[in-house]
Amino acid sequence: MATKEDVESDAQEGVRAPLMANVAGSASGSGGGNLWMVYLSTFVAICGSYEFGCCAGYSSPTQSAIQEDLSLSLSEYSVFGSILTFGAMVGAITIGPIADFLGRKGALRVSCAFCVAGWLAIYFSKAAWLLDIGRLLTGYGMGAFSYVVPIFVAEIAPKNLRGRLTAANQLMIVTGVSASFIIGVVVSWRTLALIGLIPCAVTLLGLFFIPESPRWLAKTGRHQDFEDALQKLRGKDADISEEAEEIQDYIATLDLLPKAKFLDLFQRRYWSSLIIGVGLMFCQQLGGINGVCFYVSDIFEQAGFSSSIGTITYAILQVIVTGIAAGVMDKAGRKPLILVSATGLVLGCLLTAVSFFLKVHELALDAVPILAVTGILLYIGAFSIGMGAVPWVVMSEIFPINIKGQAGSLATLVNWLCAWLCSYTFNYLMSWSSYGTFILYAGINALAILFVVALVPETKGKTLEQIQAAMNK
Repeated sequence: MATKEDVESDAQEGVRAPLMANVAGSASGSGGGNLWMVYLSTFVAICGSYEFGCCAGYSSPTQSAIQEDLSLSLSEYSVFGSILTFGAMVGAITIGPIADFLGRKGALRVSCAFCVAGWLAIYFSKAAWLLDIGRLLTGYGMGAFSYVVPIFVAEIAPKNLRGRLTAANQLMIVTGVSASFIIGVVVSWRTLALIGLIPCAVTLLGLFFIPESPRWLAKTGRHQDFEDALQKLRGKDADISEEAEEIQDYIATLDLLPKAKFLDLFQRRYWSSLIIGVGLMFCQQLGGINGVCFYVSDIFEQAGFSSSIGTITYAILQVIVTGIAAGVMDKAGRKPLILVSATGLVLGCLLTAVSFFLKVHELALDAVPILAVTGILLYIGAFSIGMGAVPWVVMSEIFPINIKGQAGSLATLVNWLCAWLCSYTFNYLMSWSSYGTFILYAGINALAILFVVALVPETKGKTLEQIQAAMNK
């Protein structure tokens, strides 16, 4: 009689066998199909990413007005600003199982519902407690979107478009942040909260017109719905037989394995994907991005440069470079982009560290502002070209669908924990040593280069099933 280990080993072989027979597979959506539904579905989903950016960018332009209208102290407003991260952590923990139970579209609806409730609470708030509840609710929606959007897009996209479509998630996030910053200057904080409802309305309406993730439908045994959804996504004239067979073979083999529990993530066969997914989140956040992003105006002021000019340039550059990265993701590949990005982050940190070193020791003071601006803009440009989007793209690709809910939630939770740690410690580090802070970030980004070179695979041009079968042996 076969042991559990024998069954699991045979099952894993069963995953790989049909995939190797289909290396030239059709998952790109064969046969001249019309992919307009893929683009529409992606647009509906990444409106959630834009909502993410609206939530993240809300507190910056509204601080003085909210403090004045509601008579908040600086510490009370700091609670309002930081509680967003705690809501996002809860969202990251819980949305994976919700996405597995209700489907990807159901999870998007849940995310929108929390954001709508949060914005309305902020709009009607007359005291700090209701303001904080609203911020906590939008944080939950924000954390949920950060997981479910890249997962949904990766599962509906053909392999030749998956990288750039998933990277559009990051593009819409930075666009939402920049739009909130600019719009918040000309409208009241209550009006800006109402504007935050618009992306949710677009997503909720659009979900009525797009199909569910075919891979989730296949996983839940809804085979006719699976074929109908895949046909809609690839075009009515497309031949989906080979792609459908590949997905169904993979799902059928996974069904032979025991139902995944959280502790199953730490089984040996999942170590590779778990280390890579979680490790990239460490690299993305601990390299200093949230500290730089949240306090960029203060950094420019400390370096003697105009904070308004620097911040606007920062926001515009972030959107442009992220757009370029999304466009070249499937041509350049994931690994080259993230290596170029991490290298640029190291150089940006070192330039900024040099500028603060010169200022502290009163050397070449005329060079301090230009070095600081160059370093920060190089930093954000480098982050936007790879480190911002690629970890989410890779995370959405490497986890097998039977553990994707738990693994994705864990990776997203780690991301938010690291984001909080970076933003919380930034001011303390700057008080300790301004140039030492950026030397520390440079060292972390240098370690990220080593991590990517040693462990992260190239996933460009492969189906999700091929990637996952190769990694989770």
